[in-house]
Amino acid sequence: MLSVRNGGADLPKALETILKQSFTDFELIAINNGSTDGTREFLDQIADPRVRVYHQEDKGLAAALNRGISLARGRYIARQDHDDWALPTRIAQQVAFLDANPDHALVGTRAEVWVGNSPTGRFHDHPTEDENLRFALLFNNYFVHSSVMMRKTALDQVGVYTTDRSRQPPEDYELWSRIARQFRVANLPERLTIYREVPTSMSRDGVNPFMEKLILISAENLAAASTGVLLPQPVHRDIACLAHGQPDKMSGDADIEAMCAAIVMAGKSIFGDRSFDRDRDPVAFWCRNLRHHFAIHRYKLNGVRTVARSVRTALRRFGFPI
Repeated sequence: MLSVRNGGADLPKALETILKQSFTDFELIAINNGSTDGTREFLDQIADPRVRVYHQEDKGLAAALNRGISLARGRYIARQDHDDWALPTRIAQQVAFLDANPDHALVGTRAEVWVGNSPTGRFHDHPTEDENLRFALLFNNYFVHSSVMMRKTALDQVGVYTTDRSRQPPEDYELWSRIARQFRVANLPERLTIYREVPTSMSRDGVNPFMEKLILISAENLAAASTGVLLPQPVHRDIACLAHGQPDKMSGDADIEAMCAAIVMAGKSIFGDRSFDRDRDPVAFWCRNLRHHFAIHRYKLNGVRTVARSVRTALRRFGFPI
């Protein structure tokens, strides 16, 4: 399923990577979402019978994706962005995973990060296992949107992408959060997606275009995991603000001990009695991380941190092993 608006030079290659998949029994639903360039003409000349093209006025990404879901006839829904690339076995491996794991409703893949047509040596190597992912989702989105495959029956149960402008974007993080509260989720450990950072990428438009909504969804996830109720309390919002580098948005009486206690409760609900090595304990990691940033904010240490970072950089430049 692909929604495209002004795909330009990126669309042909992205579509090619899907049409050349090793798994061939699929339909590709392409929604032309109000393009004003040559996207319409390009889509209309595709002769592959697996491609179904629909044209509409621009209704936003979430609404376009929901239309694609409503038109889909298969049991799985795979996402593809018009500027990202899929490796040849991506769909085959995801279908095999969902076939073998009927308790999972969502599976993504890890991804290479490219700038335009050049690899960067950076990767989205997100957690792979259900419990680790559900805990990570309390704080942020750990799925590459264009790598995801979903079980359609799960969407029938939890709903599709939200079109509520107060909650999206990030419509993908919002949907993954709802899915993960009711089903198991996973990422394949292989890097089967090329995530391309290009000037037209929606996620790169503007400066922090959806920070407040990101904080809201994170706070809801924390509340649901720690209290069982999808109604954030100030402590949950304080955690989300601090986790996203917005300490000035915390409540005036923000309490780091209460924040860590909420994280411990959330971890208990997700991991149960599972034990971790000290260096691999995600609950302890997040508590240490938030304590560190809370202290920097509370004691106004930002200037000290900046100076220390500059000193370390200078020492490394002169060969000191710092």
